[in-house]
Amino acid sequence: MTIRSFVEDGVETFEAQIDGETIQWDKGLSYARHLQTERLLSAQVPVSDQPDEMLFIIMHQTMELWLKLLLHEARLVVTALQTDDLDHAGKTLDRIATIQRHMIHSWEVLATLTPHDFMTFRGFLRKASGFQSHQYRELEFMLGNKRADLVLVHGDDPAVSERLSAVLHRPSLYDELLRLLARRGFAIPAAHLERDWSLPYVASPAVEDAWLAVYSDVEAHWDLYALAEKITTLEYYFQEWRFKHMKTVARVIGQKMGTGGSAGVDYLVKALNLSFFPELWSMRTRLVAAKVGPNYADPAGAGA
Repeated sequence: MTIRSFVEDGVETFEAQIDGETIQWDKGLSYARHLQTERLLSAQVPVSDQPDEMLFIIMHQTMELWLKLLLHEARLVVTALQTDDLDHAGKTLDRIATIQRHMIHSWEVLATLTPHDFMTFRGFLRKASGFQSHQYRELEFMLGNKRADLVLVHGDDPAVSERLSAVLHRPSLYDELLRLLARRGFAIPAAHLERDWSLPYVASPAVEDAWLAVYSDVEAHWDLYALAEKITTLEYYFQEWRFKHMKTVARVIGQKMGTGGSAGVDYLVKALNLSFFPELWSMRTRLVAAKVGPNYADPAGAGA
């Protein structure tokens, strides 16, 4: 096989014929340098000699990568909402939904870890726990589940604590969505437009009324309606992810306590009752379908 070398754009470049294709590479940016594969593939450091620990590590590392991407995309949504750019917000929310579906399905891989498999290395984990995932906590804060006490878990890492505290004290994605509704003329209470953002969100009948107005006349508010459905999808998939997490943990450890001291499955079940966008859900109960069509009790009308 002959390799031809030449200089292109000031970089030494190589070319070869492989399987009938002309393949080129150079001494500049390579696949491995771009993706930092050496660092990435050396980051799996088991604390035991048990073979199934590798699955556990890689599963959670990939979940952290997807969380990083979700955070990146969620920030883009917030920026788009702040600038009234609903088209880009909607496009990004579609991508988030696709990422979430992948994350939901990925629990199937961890579910192949049997109780026996996990017990072979669980003792080595000591108090290390998914409860300590600062990216998961940041995502919850960004979406609206604000809990200042949860920052305490990360007190041994000042940089992480500072980052979480900053997100805690900023408006959430839902807060920005309500500001958008206010700019569109909906009667959002002032207390929901300027407040202590670090406090948990409290649902408002007035906010529910605003969403009811959007959903009751979708043609007049089509862009808001379409955006609201994508926002609802975000929580729908987030809850499905939580459910799959809970069922996977139940399958692997039953009702044992979590390694970090939580109630394990029972704690994860409680999380299923949390809602990021409460009025978007409660409003649906109030939607009423208009009575249309013939009088089906009247034979003449039924045949009309």
